[in-house]
Formats: sequence, structure tokens, C-alpha cells
Amino acid sequence: MTTLDFVALGFFFLLWTGYSWLTAAERVLPRTSLTHAMIEHRRAWLRNALRRDLRMIDTQILAGLQNGTAFFASTSIFAIGGCFALLGATQQVEVVFKDLPFVSYAGRTAFELKVIGLTALFGYSFFKFGWSYRLFNYCTILFGGLPMTRDVDNDLNAAEDAVERAVQMNIIAAGHFNAGLRALFLSIGYLGWFIGPAVFMVSTAFIIGVLVRRQFFSRARLALLN
Repeated sequence: MTTLDFVALGFFFLLWTGYSWLTAAERVLPRTSLTHAMIEHRRAWLRNALRRDLRMIDTQILAGLQNGTAFFASTSIFAIGGCFALLGATQQVEVVFKDLPFVSYAGRTAFELKVIGLTALFGYSFFKFGWSYRLFNYCTILFGGLPMTRDVDNDLNAAEDAVERAVQMNIIAAGHFNAGLRALFLSIGYLGWFIGPAVFMVSTAFIIGVLVRRQFFSRARLALLN
């Protein structure tokens, strides 16, 4: 592990933290992010559900959110298993890496440390997805507690409070889901470290650039705001 390796690792965490803060903050840039634009649509969806007699569509949407979260949680577990398998095949990998051109192979110990770091990255994403799945489950329970349409006007304030609780739980669950997904995206940039620290920094900057474009300059964002 060279000084440049530690610089690249610090650069990775700096960009990760900076991007997370940028998307979580209300208004840092003069442009609304895709995440915050979607928050308003989540609120509009659940408020509309308060006035619907038949809510089967809404329960299907909530089930879809849970199923998507469960899929990525399972994917993270498989990725962790792949990392442990990679640690068990270090000798074979060492032979391959030594023969590859343009690869800065720093030795077996450095390789194992990088794999452990990748495992920790997938472990972080699994915990985020797992917590998100549980929060979406809580959101489903809160949604089930919404008053029926005929009872809304009897106590409008209580109905508004009930739907706002479901909205906030949905938003928090989505935030943890986005954090887990962000970690999976950054794991692609992390793979550049196995080639070299310079490639690691370039691949991380590229991934962050793609994520920033999607959040602030994508057609999906424009579609929501229009």
C-alpha cells in the first residue's frame, strides 16, 4: 500500500460523503435534485390515496417498493459471498494479476485488504437495504391505518396527521434505499483500485459524475419538474 493508495481511498470517501450531502440537503445548488422532486410526488401519491375508496393500487405500489428493496438486499448478500470466495482464491488471482499489463499489483496483503474493503462496502449496502425494507413495511402498516374516505371529513386534522406519518416513513425508507444503491454504484468505481490508485480515482470521479448528472441534469428530473 503506497501513499497514493491512501490518497485514492481518501478521495473515494470524500466524493462519496460530498455527493451524499449534496443530494440529502434541501437546496445547495440552484437546481432541485431528482430525489427531492420525487419526494413531492411521494407526498402527492399518499395524499391522493386518502381520497380513494379502493386502495388496491396503492398497496401494489408499496409491495413493489418492498420487493425491489429485497432484491437489492439479496444481491448485496451474493456479492459479499463472492468477495469471500475471492479471498479463498487469492493464490490463483495473484498469478493472473502478475501477468496482466497496466495493473499495479502491490502484493497479496494489499489485494486482500482491498477485497475486505469491497466486502465492507457491500455489507454497508446490505444493512441500508435491510433497514429500508423494514421501514417500507412500517409504511405499509401506517398506510393501512389511514381512515376510510367517508371518515376523512369527520376529523380532517387527524387524517392529515395520519397520512403525513406514512409520507415521512416512506421518504425515510427511500433515503436508506438510495444510500444502499449509491454504495452499489460506487463499488463499480472501487473496482478500479485493483488496477491501480490512479484508475481508482478516475473511476470514482466518473461514477460520481454520472450520479450528479442523473440527479441534477437528467431527462427524468426534467420530466418530474414539468
